[in-house]
Amino acid sequence: MKQIYTYGSYLKDKFGVKVYKVGINVSGFTCPNIDGTVAKGGCTFCENDSFSASTDEVQELKGFHLNLDSTENPFLDKQLEQLKFQFEAISKRQAKEYGAKKFLVYFQSFTNTYAPFDTLKALYEKALSFDSVIGLSIGTRSDSITRETLDYLSTLAKDKEIWIEFGIQSVYDETLIKINRGHDSANVKEWILKSKKAGLNVCGHLIFGLPNETEDMMLETSRAAYSWGIDSVKYHPLYVVKRTALANEFNRGDFKPISEEKYLDVLLKSIQMKPANVSVQRVTAGIDDDSLLAPSWCRNKNTQIKSINAAFKTIGLKY
Repeated sequence: MKQIYTYGSYLKDKFGVKVYKVGINVSGFTCPNIDGTVAKGGCTFCENDSFSASTDEVQELKGFHLNLDSTENPFLDKQLEQLKFQFEAISKRQAKEYGAKKFLVYFQSFTNTYAPFDTLKALYEKALSFDSVIGLSIGTRSDSITRETLDYLSTLAKDKEIWIEFGIQSVYDETLIKINRGHDSANVKEWILKSKKAGLNVCGHLIFGLPNETEDMMLETSRAAYSWGIDSVKYHPLYVVKRTALANEFNRGDFKPISEEKYLDVLLKSIQMKPANVSVQRVTAGIDDDSLLAPSWCRNKNTQIKSINAAFKTIGLKY
């Protein structure tokens, strides 16, 4: 069996030790399709409250949200404290449980370039100052990054491992409108190409099973994303959670989730057309709590991975 080229393998080959991503949730960040800049409510599949900080030590700054036009940030010190607290707690656990030696700080929840440049610079530099941190991975949207931020990240990339993660989701504008994305596919392509030109590593997120999409459409999204030069990919099935617009569609009978069989079929075909240099960061997704409405096969990750590896075995691959 041939091992799929994973992101972990890429990092181990480059740095010689186990490198783990430390997922961070900094209060005050939001998205332009939540705050009304381009839309309201967020993507139809997104349960926005799930991104909120919930620990006693790190309380969400209620009612405080930044955007690209914010002129001040009175809570920057609090955000820096959150960053430090979360990094220390998570990296310590990853080192103990998984033998992680070095880390990438992953700005994960919401849109992590959607804030004033001075705030971003302070957070990124704080993250890079932590012991054993070799770089950043920044989750964002293509309509929420400025040229100034991109140029700054390009400077950091000369000495650090800098990744930017874009939600591509689909290359079909009718789908992006349907899920209330707030930007078109041309915008994603534009900023992926700009990011690559700036010397950044790019991870693209692809969702299979979006409303009204056929297998050919899903595979065309994969094909386009690879052609734009992404360096890594995350594959997600679309699942339905409570308190979302998609949940309303599902409950009305207007949306039918992708079956496990169809997801596996599309995943295998997408993997087979993937360029060899593109690493894989994720092959599925789901949630194992009572917020999941459908499909039930997205509940247990271990079961999903077993099914995926069984499918991969038929084409001589393993994950």
